[in-house]
Amino acid sequence: MDSPPAKSWSIHSRPEIIAKYKILERVGSGAYSDVYRAIRLSDNLTVALKEVHDYQSAFREIEALQALHSCPNVVVLHEYFWREDEDAVLVLEFLTTDLATVIRSAKKREGGIVRGEVKRWMLQILSGVDACHRNMVVHRDLKPSNLLIGDNGVLKLADFGQARILLEPGFVPDDENPEPYAQSTPSQCRAGYRVQEHGTMSKEEYFRVLDEVKVKELDKETSVPDGDTSCLATCTTSDIEDDILKGSYSYEAEEGGDDRNGALTSCVGTRWFRAPELLYGSTDYGLEIDLWSLGCIFAELLTLEPLFPGTADIDQLSRIISVLGNLTEEVWPGCVKLPDYRIISFNKVENPVGIEACLRNRSPDEVSLVKKLICYDPARRATTMELLQDKYFNEEPLPVPLSELHVPPTKDMSSDSPGGWQEYEDMGTDSDFDDFARVNATSTSTGSYIQFS
Repeated sequence: MDSPPAKSWSIHSRPEIIAKYKILERVGSGAYSDVYRAIRLSDNLTVALKEVHDYQSAFREIEALQALHSCPNVVVLHEYFWREDEDAVLVLEFLTTDLATVIRSAKKREGGIVRGEVKRWMLQILSGVDACHRNMVVHRDLKPSNLLIGDNGVLKLADFGQARILLEPGFVPDDENPEPYAQSTPSQCRAGYRVQEHGTMSKEEYFRVLDEVKVKELDKETSVPDGDTSCLATCTTSDIEDDILKGSYSYEAEEGGDDRNGALTSCVGTRWFRAPELLYGSTDYGLEIDLWSLGCIFAELLTLEPLFPGTADIDQLSRIISVLGNLTEEVWPGCVKLPDYRIISFNKVENPVGIEACLRNRSPDEVSLVKKLICYDPARRATTMELLQDKYFNEEPLPVPLSELHVPPTKDMSSDSPGGWQEYEDMGTDSDFDDFARVNATSTSTGSYIQFS
């Protein structure tokens, strides 16, 4: 690998870090962070040192990982170093591969991912997202490359640079699972967030509170938008060499940022996994955007192909509408209030193909599972607690043990693998007007009305 920019070498001159860690090599670099593989001198543990150049992204990641510190399917934050005049350095557990690599590897293997393996991967993902949602953490960038996997087959959520904590301290929704996550101490949650014993709250009450909640102010003054601020939190080698994967089979994240008053932004997450409410400009959303992303991930696990590989935001919406049909008040009451609903409109889709057509040769239970997540109305999306109890996971074939999962030893960086990195050569385009035959623009008293056919 070429020598990193001069600024990224500052980690080598920080005495508090080199006194505890032997830095071996840089394994990833991006606009907002650099990641190094290192050895902890006290016990020879291999770790990832993530030097984050953006204050906001670092703050969010630390906040979220502190709140989730005892969750078995969330990457471990061992400690962090942060001074006022220096970049934050997060010490994370080092994991060798991710779900994106598992999917690519399965495409080259006869039989792909067998049902028992699919179920085990799904259960681990659900467990990690459930931990986030119990603690009212919305991840906002769930995708296969942010789901890390260790040699033992344990999957963990990573890259919390876009995460937000949504509720005031003390609220945790009800769950039929009687085993709560371990509690955090006040010192471990700088903003006062903590995990509590579960109460007795119905799903209806849970969503009512979500509708009323205001986002706690977490953001600090920054001139750097969040968006793709933490692409290297995978702590592996996926995002190196000056974004070598852009314009190919990478999951493209777009820049965007929450405003300085703590309001949410619609420009978060990665386009292929972005919920339709975000694509329509919503800034009034909650945990449900993660649930849509889960549906896209589950569909990709089942088919080994992205569900909605849009080349631009408008193309992304077009692909969704071709499957689900047009977004109307009938399917999502209140959708007309979305900021861009009356600005962008598509021609009537008479015969949407439906999720079933996207999941050919999959069982009715598998189709049903995805449909519980891929739906327009956020309130209709199944919660993680509901999905963890779905009968699908208790029917034959049962989820395989972790030891039986096919785990690639390292990330596959080859560019000539079938269906691999070069599968989508147009991913890099940002033109929202590509691939449309007709664009009708009509001036109105409030601006322009754009219709795509």
